[in-house]
Amino acid sequence: MDVVVAILVLAGGLALLMVAADRFVAGASDLAARMNVPPIVIGAIVLGFGTSAPELVVSTMAAAQHEVDLGLGNIVGSNVANLTLVLGVAALIRPIDLPTGTKRRALVCLAAVALFGWLVQGEASTLEGLVLLVAMVLALMLLVRMDTEEVAVEAPVATGSSATAWAWTISGLVLTVASAQAVVWAATDIAERAGLAHGFVGFSLVALGTSLPELVTVIAAARRDASGLIIGSLLGSNVFNSLAVGAGLFLAGNGVITDVALQTRGSIAAVVVAFVVVVAMRTVGRNRLVRSEGVVLLGGYFAVMALLATSAGV
Repeated sequence: MDVVVAILVLAGGLALLMVAADRFVAGASDLAARMNVPPIVIGAIVLGFGTSAPELVVSTMAAAQHEVDLGLGNIVGSNVANLTLVLGVAALIRPIDLPTGTKRRALVCLAAVALFGWLVQGEASTLEGLVLLVAMVLALMLLVRMDTEEVAVEAPVATGSSATAWAWTISGLVLTVASAQAVVWAATDIAERAGLAHGFVGFSLVALGTSLPELVTVIAAARRDASGLIIGSLLGSNVFNSLAVGAGLFLAGNGVITDVALQTRGSIAAVVVAFVVVVAMRTVGRNRLVRSEGVVLLGGYFAVMALLATSAGV
């Protein structure tokens, strides 16, 4: 595959991935509303899983094709990007208020990122994948309970026909898988042609692409001054990335991680970023992130990228 073709396939695959994942989540949410699933459960699942669907499919398919490094890079890169690049951009647009409940969600996020970073230091095993699944269930219960205590969620209203909802759900799922396959194929080809470690390509290009749903969501929320939606989306996404996507990586892969720099430096960087952001949220006196802090977050993203780039060669 020519490198230009590979780049075009990667860009097209990421674009299709975002659209397909959005349609899949919308269809599934509509079906859940028709089946009288509690609205708070729909909100928690759509908020977390919806924006993490691209990472889940890409990382799981990459691991299933023995590209565990690529899948790992996608998870770690997305976690770092969410709390630096995406949150920083949101803070630049408008200062972000930090409600008390947000700070508790931040602790769940930190625990999830730290658990994944610890488990990924050895070979990824099926047992560790099951541990992450159990942790995901517990984390989801905590997040739903927090939302129940703090937020009055409006019940979603089913739109269109049941057949339309099923059609969007099934077609969205099929297109999500197909586009994820294209992303993995193109990213692997680009890494091999450029002489880069597959994990770094996953951390940079692929993670940036799969984080676009979060970026689009928070930009729209920042313009509407919806601080709770911004923080909730990013923290929820990192919880799903670390636990649900991490479980998919461990269960689908062969357990062999060859990119040691990403395994160690990348995982530590993700934990440090989450720790610093959580500490800032819990200690900042004015209970908000301002533009100057957004600039610092953006600088943190590029600093981590530069750190991993120094060992990105194959």
